[in-house]
Amino acid sequence: MATEKEKYPMASMGFLEAAVKISHTSPDIPAEVQLSMREHFLRRTQRMQRQTTEPASSTRHSSFKRQMHVGSLDLGDDYDVDEQPTSIGRIKPELYKQMTTENDESSNSKGGKNCGKVNFSLRYDYENEMLLVKILKAFDLPAKDLCGSSDPYVKIYLLPDRKQKFQTRVHRKTLNPTFDESFQFPVPYDELPIRKLHLTVFDFDRFSRHDMIGEVILDNLFEASDLSRETSIWKDIQYATSESVDLGEIMFSLCYLPTAGRLTLTVIKCRNLKAMDITGYSDPYVKVSLICDGRRLKKKKTTTKKNTLNPTYNEAIIFDIPPESMDQVSLHISVMDYDLVGHNEIIGVCRLGSGTEGLGRDHWNEMLAYPRKPIAHWHSLLEPKKSEKEWKARTASFDSQGSCPSPKPPASP
Repeated sequence: MATEKEKYPMASMGFLEAAVKISHTSPDIPAEVQLSMREHFLRRTQRMQRQTTEPASSTRHSSFKRQMHVGSLDLGDDYDVDEQPTSIGRIKPELYKQMTTENDESSNSKGGKNCGKVNFSLRYDYENEMLLVKILKAFDLPAKDLCGSSDPYVKIYLLPDRKQKFQTRVHRKTLNPTFDESFQFPVPYDELPIRKLHLTVFDFDRFSRHDMIGEVILDNLFEASDLSRETSIWKDIQYATSESVDLGEIMFSLCYLPTAGRLTLTVIKCRNLKAMDITGYSDPYVKVSLICDGRRLKKKKTTTKKNTLNPTYNEAIIFDIPPESMDQVSLHISVMDYDLVGHNEIIGVCRLGSGTEGLGRDHWNEMLAYPRKPIAHWHSLLEPKKSEKEWKARTASFDSQGSCPSPKPPASP
């Protein structure tokens, strides 16, 4: 059962700080980049002056010059020799250096696309240990056929298990289907806090691949419904072009000390990771890379946890970054599966920074808005290729001098 600490991770940060393992490092941002960023820094100076913490170390930041002149930093990929990806693909920094306006406009238009709503109900059968899911109806679905209609049906999963799935009947030529179909998932009550309900709405096509209309993912079953009685729920259908692969989630906190110029990322734990070994488990570790201008300036790792899909780390990773550079850098977090024989494989990734979108940007801006305070959130892991596409489409364009993206104002916490 989900605890209050897990539901509101900030409440538990006190004891986590005492348990973390600190990893110190050398300065990470080159000095010449700082000059071009000075204008952005002045905009936040008044806010920063109100903060008090330990004095910044000019000695630590003075070696930024050496970082950008070391040839090995201009990497062609983001992996060590023993971490070359196999079937998943390789992340190439050159993909990050420029975006196309066409991709950006396409991304925005997709995000605003109306996918309709779906109505369903949940109830837990305590006697038989069953989660009862009833798909009631959908409303205002987008037309997928030339005739201005669709042939919708719904697939239902209880993640992370994808072996058991259910599917409604197909309803012909309608954008407002009524399903009224019930399904049962055998699941112990104790497992409900870590299970997620995943609904995918499709348009049936007799002669080609079925079109995906969108999806709904219910992360917290207890928060959405009183499971002791049947509760009707309406949810917006989120746009999607392919079925999401559930790779798991990672929880970490961010804390920035502006006067010291120090960013601490504390990797707390992961849950429901994708199994990478034939044993049905993984040997996960977390790698964090500091990125600026398409270059990986620093890379650090946690320890490896053996035979688990729900590892706990409580390990702190520290980067020294001057305040005026914070809007110009990003963090690339990769959850890896260690392999004693062969190459380590990527389980999933996520990105943080002013140039990202969604929770990656919001978490970063919340950290900047509340210096010296650890801010913790759960992040869903993405496939590397999907993450690359989003990064290319959403990061700001680099100018002719190759400067880092312009900063965005912090979001209201």
